[in-house]
Order: sequence, then structure tokens, then C-alpha cells
Amino acid sequence: MTTGPWLRLLAIASTAGVAAVVATGEWGLAHDVVANITLVLLAAVVLCARLAYRNRRTLLIASGSAFCLFALAGLSALAGAPTALHFSLGAAALVASAVATAVCARGGEPVPRADWRDYLTLTKPRIMVLLLLTAAGGMFVGAEGVPPAGLLAATMFGLALACGGASALNHVLDRDIDVHMRRTDKRPVAAGRVPVERALEFGLALSALSFVVLASFVNVLAAVLALAGGLFYVLVYTRWLKRSTPQNIVIGGAAGAVPPLVGWAAATGNLTLPALWLFLIVFFWTPPHFWALALLIRRDYEAARVPMLPVVKGEAQTARSIVTYSFVLLGISLLPYVSNTLGVFYLLSALALGLAFVALAVVLRRRTTPANARRLFSFSLAYLALLFVAMALDPILF
Repeated sequence: MTTGPWLRLLAIASTAGVAAVVATGEWGLAHDVVANITLVLLAAVVLCARLAYRNRRTLLIASGSAFCLFALAGLSALAGAPTALHFSLGAAALVASAVATAVCARGGEPVPRADWRDYLTLTKPRIMVLLLLTAAGGMFVGAEGVPPAGLLAATMFGLALACGGASALNHVLDRDIDVHMRRTDKRPVAAGRVPVERALEFGLALSALSFVVLASFVNVLAAVLALAGGLFYVLVYTRWLKRSTPQNIVIGGAAGAVPPLVGWAAATGNLTLPALWLFLIVFFWTPPHFWALALLIRRDYEAARVPMLPVVKGEAQTARSIVTYSFVLLGISLLPYVSNTLGVFYLLSALALGLAFVALAVVLRRRTTPANARRLFSFSLAYLALLFVAMALDPILF
């Protein structure tokens, strides 16, 4: 099978990165930043070669050699090895990376092109919008006002790439269960409209490019947080927790709570206690939000053998858990005011939204019907969006 444009882009970018690192050997900080970015790009090429093109051994050997040689070059510098050794390892990595890029350009069995709308679907744009909104809220709170426009744009773009990449990889890993669910059986990978190899390339490319954008134009902390959130979502939640425990979304919700941390880190360059409050709000919002949806599509999860709480514990226990988490969420949402991070405008907004959330959860507990579950699920989306809008407005208006 011929390699796709996403892998070719990664290969070219990684080779250019290695060349830039070799060329900036005496530039200090610029050298280190480019080296970190390039290491991520090389890792993405190796993963593509290993997971999508196992029959192309030359590609795997060349990309793997480039990654190892490049990493050894960095370690040799840290260990204080002679400059000649450091440069030689870097030059060897450049050769190996160039070979991998050349192998990617070689032809193979052609693959039909997928529609661009299918690639857009892979990024889960609706979910992405909400995640970006929480990140923007984190930026406004961290900046105590309106952050610089250029920094805001770079952060949103870089995080959008990270969210899109993680979502695309989720499509790849979940394709076996997506085909059993009416809600997901028309997804591009599950329906066969996008080949697994192309979706894998696409997801890895977006994730790696996210690190490039954030590390280059924001800061390394924001880039690492975005990458860590994506890895947690793909490997810990999608690959492990989702299929093994009814508490999957409780623990896995940490992935969706990372964007506010990215926003805070982008605005401040650090992580302090107020950033934790934003993380906890999204973390405790996720279970009641997702369990409301799970009540609506419980039969789909049963068919796919996914141990969501309504499948394992039943609807009554799920409704009770939703009420418990809703009360906890209300209390957690007040922490930014209690800690003097935000003011009265936010407090009143959090109280109004939180009490409405609790009221809908109690109604669902009393009558666990699809209509009540749908009402809570829909409001939960508005709740999170409006709460983070209130966070952003509070330091501006007051």
C-alpha cells in the first residue's frame, strides 16, 4: 500500500527538523526547542511505520534508526560527550531520516481518496468546540483578562490539532465496537470510507503538528500538556478503561479536563493551584454528562459489550450516581470564587447553573426516562459552555 500524505508530511518535517538541529548546534535555546519538536515528529513517523505499514521493513528500520540516533545525540550532549560524537550522531540521524523520507515517496498499491468531510468527521468537531471553549476560559482566567490575540490564536490552533488527532486515533481504536452501535456505525473508519492506515496517519500527524505549533508559538509546557492529554485519552481511556470498567468515564474524564490546563499554561507559563480548580470542574462534570447520554444509548453499549455504568449497574444506580456527582460539581464550581481567583459575577453564574444542573439530575433520579435523560444531557453541554464563558467575562467585566 502506498503511504499517505500525512506520513509523507511527517517524514519531510522530521528530516527538516533534524537538519535544523544540526545547523543550530551552537544556538542554545533554539537548538533545544527544535530538538524537542523533532523528537516528537520522528516518534510519529516510527509509530506510523510500525502500526500502519508493517510490510515496509525498510521504512521501519530507517525511521527507527533516525529516532534512536537522534535520541542518542541528545543524551550524549547531556552527558557531556565530545562535540564530535554529538555531531556525528546527529548527522547519522539526518541520513537515516532522509532515507525514511525517500522510502515514503516510493509508490505502492494505490488507495482511493476519502472525502474531506470524512477527515473532518474524524476530528469530532462538535466535541472540539467545547474543549477549545474550556481552554479559552482557562487562558482568560490565567491572564486575568483578555490574552494577546496572537497567543490566543496559536493556542487554539495548536490545541485543535491535538484534539483532532486524539479523536482520529479514537476512531481507529474503536472501529470494532463502533460497527455495533447505531450512533457510531456510520463513522468513516467503521464504515470503511477511510482506510485504517490513513486515519492512523492523520491522527498521528495532527498530534505531532500540535506539539510543533504549541512548542514553537506558545510554550513547551502547553505543548506537553496537550500531548499528554491526547495520549491519556487514546491509550488509557479508549484502549483500556472504556472496555474494562464501568468507572471508565470517571477516570477517563481526566483527558477532557486537560484543555483548561493548556489554556492556563499558555497564558501564565506555569501551573498553580487555581488551574487545578478548572481541571476539577471539567473532571467532575464529565461523569453526569456522559452517563446521561449512556442512559439514552444503553442498548448500543450492550450490543457493543462496553461496560458503561447503565449496562453494568442499571438505570436506577446510574441516576443516583448522576445526582451525587451533580452535587459534587456544584461544590467544586465554587472553588474559583472561594480561592479569590474569580469574583461575584462568576459566583452567581456558577450557583445558577449548578442549581439548575442539580435540579435536572434530581428529576432524572425520580423519573429515569429518556426524555429526562436527554434534557439533562443537553443542559450539561450548555452548562459547561456558559460556566467557562462566565469565567472569561468575570475578570473583564469586574
